[in-house]
Amino acid sequence: MTERIKIVWVYGLTALFLVVNFYLILEKDIYWFFLLPVALIVFYYYLVSLDKIILFITFLTPLAVNISDMEMGLGVSLPTEPLMFGVLLIFLANLIFENNYDKRVTIHPISYVIFIGLFWMMLTSLTSELPIVSLKYLLSRLWFVIPFYFAAVILFKNIDNIKKFLWLYLIALSMVVLYTLIQHSKYGFEEEAGHWVMSPFYNDHTAYGAALAMFFPVIAGFIFYPGITSRARFFAVVVLVIMIVGIILSYGRAAWISVIGAFVVFLIVMLRIKFYWVALFVVLFFGTFALFQQQILDRLEKNKQDSSANFVEHVQSISNITSDASNLERINRWQAAIRLNQERPILGWGPGTYQFVYAPYQMAKEKTIISTNLGDKGNAHSEYLGPLSEMGIPGMLIVILLLIYVIYTGLRVYKRGNTEVKFLSLMVTLGLITYFTHGLLNNFLDTDKLSVPFWGFIAIIVALDVYHLDEPDQVSE
Repeated sequence: MTERIKIVWVYGLTALFLVVNFYLILEKDIYWFFLLPVALIVFYYYLVSLDKIILFITFLTPLAVNISDMEMGLGVSLPTEPLMFGVLLIFLANLIFENNYDKRVTIHPISYVIFIGLFWMMLTSLTSELPIVSLKYLLSRLWFVIPFYFAAVILFKNIDNIKKFLWLYLIALSMVVLYTLIQHSKYGFEEEAGHWVMSPFYNDHTAYGAALAMFFPVIAGFIFYPGITSRARFFAVVVLVIMIVGIILSYGRAAWISVIGAFVVFLIVMLRIKFYWVALFVVLFFGTFALFQQQILDRLEKNKQDSSANFVEHVQSISNITSDASNLERINRWQAAIRLNQERPILGWGPGTYQFVYAPYQMAKEKTIISTNLGDKGNAHSEYLGPLSEMGIPGMLIVILLLIYVIYTGLRVYKRGNTEVKFLSLMVTLGLITYFTHGLLNNFLDTDKLSVPFWGFIAIIVALDVYHLDEPDQVSE
């Protein structure tokens, strides 16, 4: 085919596309046909460069919009979840027909824990109180885990892709923060408005705060990253300032606590405090709480400070378990989760079912002004008690086991790696610690907003462990 014929084909197809598109708009009131070229480009990259699709989804995740008003709670985040489902299908097809996945990843201890978790989720989906809800939950977990753990580990064989992944999410998240700050300014940065101004990108301030907290150690690490240019460092400082303002004005107390928790771990690592001292402190802390439990609770019950636009008062409200509706509602959800587990201790009620079954397990004396008899306002507010109620005691133990292996591996890689590996492993390990800490008060792994960085960070740790641990100390510019 000559160049002239190629040009004729290009102009001809373009003209045909425009004619058909304008006809659909003017005569049929159909607008989506404009997206056809984008869809074709995306389909092309699915076939020839799946890594670019994964990075593309990473960038889109903070900007995605959740469509949740669907029957049986079968919501979807657009456009990311359909794109993840496509990666899931391509990855499985490649696995079946080529069977060339790296066995060093499949036999990694973290991978074993993930396999066990997926198996148990599948088993409890079959015994679920609401099988359709649980199977959808299982499917969504697969399209989170497979693209952003199993496929991403291979993507991260190239260490530059790790930095691309982190920066793409950071840039998009910064855009959301700027949008949120502009919207929030219209309401004088009031605390109440701070709960929803990040919509439609994040459903509420808790998920928004959790994402900011996860990437706070990452952007802080990039400022001091070895070999970084002055321009890139300046950009990282600007993004850090945006993130700090975003975290403060999110009014997310759990996010603040999680950042403090990560900072404490950072100090432990930097000061090289031995593990047995940390373990001794933890034992003494819980032992003291057990011995003086009543006195501590009496003191907490004297705190009447509710959530407030005043920063100091808002911090003080963290320990208010007497009148703060948000804190009391969490306790209500936790108690309901425990009662659900007492009835079905091993298999639970089924993945994703908590919000549909917990209502009858609330007690009148524990309800708050934001409680609902219909049980239609969210989950268990705990990444540990949620699985306990939905997948029984084994479900919660698997989550705890994953936490232990991930943190242990991240710190081991930090100890043994070269300078660049040390930075990356510590940045993402601290980011995961913010989420595991946040998980004591909320749970978001059923959403793409937190699942993408959560599984992506774990994939980074495993990739560093498998592919980059023995590399010489040479920083890429």
